[in-house]
Amino acid sequence: MPELSRSQVVVYGAIAIALLLVGVRAIRAEGSAGPTETRSPASSSGFSIAASGGGPDVVVDVAGAVRRPGVYRLPAGARVVDAVKRAGGAEAGAALEAINRAAHLADGQQVVVPERSPGGTAATAVGPTAPEGPIGLGSATVEQLDTIDGIGPVTAQKIVEYRDQHGGFASIDQLDQISGIGPATMESLRARLQP
Repeated sequence: MPELSRSQVVVYGAIAIALLLVGVRAIRAEGSAGPTETRSPASSSGFSIAASGGGPDVVVDVAGAVRRPGVYRLPAGARVVDAVKRAGGAEAGAALEAINRAAHLADGQQVVVPERSPGGTAATAVGPTAPEGPIGLGSATVEQLDTIDGIGPVTAQKIVEYRDQHGGFASIDQLDQISGIGPATMESLRARLQP
């Protein structure tokens, strides 16, 4: 086997170091591309999952029983728990169990954190009569949706499942993607629902 000159050893060593650096950089980039887990004091479990670098930001309106209600810009892939945390966290009287904190946020969505009523349940809970004013799609229960004319229990369940799978509703118009809701029903829902 022929012996390598000193300059050849230096060149081969430099190539080996360059390849090693490229490999380390690729491994780091691959490891940081997935979701990252972060501590979140606003959630009951202490964790929230936020995707990193997933596209354009989303702008959401956080209202209800939070310390600083308002409109906030969050990274794509953020969840409801992240929006509540950004709004200063839930107030002491908040009924966090009434909302899906794991749902993905959609641009233009309103997140309403209901207050707990004196009886210990969420203030937005509905009895046999329909509530006054529009119902928020972001936190409505199957029972609340069932009180609206044109929505039965099966369609109400489909709406909640759609919301959970798609991270909420940015607009009432998204309801037309749910089977059982036609044009006539859509028009009656506009006055009774808000995103």
